[in-house]
Amino acid sequence: MMLRLRALGLFGVQTTVGSAGNRMLAAMAAASSPPGQITEVDHDQAAVASFLRPRPIALLYGVGPATAATLARHGLHTIGAVSDTPLLTLQRLLGATAGRDVRARAHGHDPRPVTPHSPSPSLSADRLFSQDELDPDQHRRALLSITEQLGAQLRGRREVCRTLTLTVRYADRTSTTKTRTLPEATSHSTALARAAYDLHATLGLQRARVRATALRAHNLSPAEHAHHQLTLNPADDKARQIEAAADRARVRFGPAAITPTALARTPRRS
Repeated sequence: MMLRLRALGLFGVQTTVGSAGNRMLAAMAAASSPPGQITEVDHDQAAVASFLRPRPIALLYGVGPATAATLARHGLHTIGAVSDTPLLTLQRLLGATAGRDVRARAHGHDPRPVTPHSPSPSLSADRLFSQDELDPDQHRRALLSITEQLGAQLRGRREVCRTLTLTVRYADRTSTTKTRTLPEATSHSTALARAAYDLHATLGLQRARVRATALRAHNLSPAEHAHHQLTLNPADDKARQIEAAADRARVRFGPAAITPTALARTPRRS
């Protein structure tokens, strides 16, 4: 709490905090938290397992798109499924070292020391539907919520991302992962949402029963080193000005002070 107050007082930034027994769990807890909130994972193994097991394997540290796709082809879509898989099986799929490391992380183990001032190489967020979701509008609503969260986190850290990875997990426990390099590094929520929608459209899901959606922003870099291509469209400049004003309002009044209209609607009843 003191860290959040100091960041808000010194820099005017709402922080997202994850608390856990190691770097990996703390980073995943922070990524799953709405802006300005704290998520704490208790140190006991039952709490760690409860936090990790339902999450898509693509959200586990060290699991990139290729590794996630390999595991998915063999029916391993969640961190829990990987943690239940025998070590020798994972080593046959991924190699001796990678299989051992992935299984250890799936059990919540991360031997890396905490290094002060070392920035995270990526940010991720996910949405788990309360039921298998058929409605494409609800899929897009989840993507909008995720990109709003990632954009606010990036701007709060004064960073931009160049690459987005989308993972969609289905009712039958299969999943699909797609990665796209953005035309320019950005933290602009509208640009992130547009890219996420485009990625989602390439999946051709139509009436797919979706269990969860996750988005990872990687290839991060300091915002002051980023270049933005100027346009002659005044709507783009206006959108960025509105976004900056909304960020200031959220710093002052809380992360829920301003939300996109699509997210402010009352969700439909099941």
